[in-house]
Amino acid sequence: MSGALSGLLVADFSRVLAGPYCTMLLADLGAEVVKVERPGAGDDTRAWGPPYAGGEATYFLGVNRNKRSIALDLRADADLQVARALAARADVLVENFKPGTMDRLGLGHDALRELNPGLVYCSITGFGSGAGAALPGYDLIAQAVGGLMSVTGEPDGPGTKAGVALVDVITGLHAALGVMAALRHRDSTGEGQRIEVSLLSSLLSALTNHASAYAAAGVVPRAMGNRHPSIVPYEVFHAADRPIVIAAGNDRQFQALCAALDRPALARDPRYATNPGRVAARESLVADLDAALAERTADEWFDRLTAAGVPCGPINDLAAAFALAEDLGLEPSVELDGVGQVANPIRLSATPPAYHRPPPALGQDAAWVREILGR
Repeated sequence: MSGALSGLLVADFSRVLAGPYCTMLLADLGAEVVKVERPGAGDDTRAWGPPYAGGEATYFLGVNRNKRSIALDLRADADLQVARALAARADVLVENFKPGTMDRLGLGHDALRELNPGLVYCSITGFGSGAGAALPGYDLIAQAVGGLMSVTGEPDGPGTKAGVALVDVITGLHAALGVMAALRHRDSTGEGQRIEVSLLSSLLSALTNHASAYAAAGVVPRAMGNRHPSIVPYEVFHAADRPIVIAAGNDRQFQALCAALDRPALARDPRYATNPGRVAARESLVADLDAALAERTADEWFDRLTAAGVPCGPINDLAAAFALAEDLGLEPSVELDGVGQVANPIRLSATPPAYHRPPPALGQDAAWVREILGR
């Protein structure tokens, strides 16, 4: 079965996470992705271990399946000419070099547009190509200066990063969406265009309600631990054996929660009748709910509250999270050449993602790439 993007050639000049995640999504959907890497070392994440699987760092394995690899020294004229030939043949180019680098190499958008007018050229930067061009595009830096750490962690803490390089992932998703939009435009007009996606802009967009609170009302949100600034109860509570999360997002769910806890009086308390009232009376309500939840285990409450229509769940580690996804029939993992991979989360009824090639060894597809380029 052909993928939705079959027939597209993607020249992938990116490394680490945001760019490779974007191009892996395109590859899963059928695009032919050629990953251009440094000779001898390759993508930085090839060395980011432990852990390893099959001799490769799992970091690299996680974002580079379904791709081909060629090692090119872009400082050497012969290799640079191969890179230019690849870009001239490609439908899409993705790069995340420091702004200005591709231009100096003769691989910038303006130069390549002369060779390939239909090229969709996607640049991923940390802080844009203008005044922020010199700033280092690391996820941790973006989480810090972009406000994410200020709303993550405990109220009196120093600020906490997310447990994964979330800004890189979000930026990769935005880049893939931009590529899709530009390809749709090219299908209509024959014209390519340049896409620029930055870590900072992607993060500000992804901060959604927090960013809107500032943009629309001038409110600067602060860290609240596991609490929600606008919804109560929507946080971590304490069952008899371990924590459980409850997210009662409306009055009906709150009433169902009180009934399932055998605390109907809480639903009748005028302080708790509406969500704004519950936000104002957060401390007393949380204490009342914790007292009720201490009577049963987290698993017992999960079954009981779920049956009552109350959104809730225990705090799982990744092993339990994968097990839950398996139990729900979501098929969260696949295996390629004996190495486990996280499945693409997009389900398409006619052209589903496919897993046909494990992450490549450095330079393993050089002969194939040179053949299609006549080099």
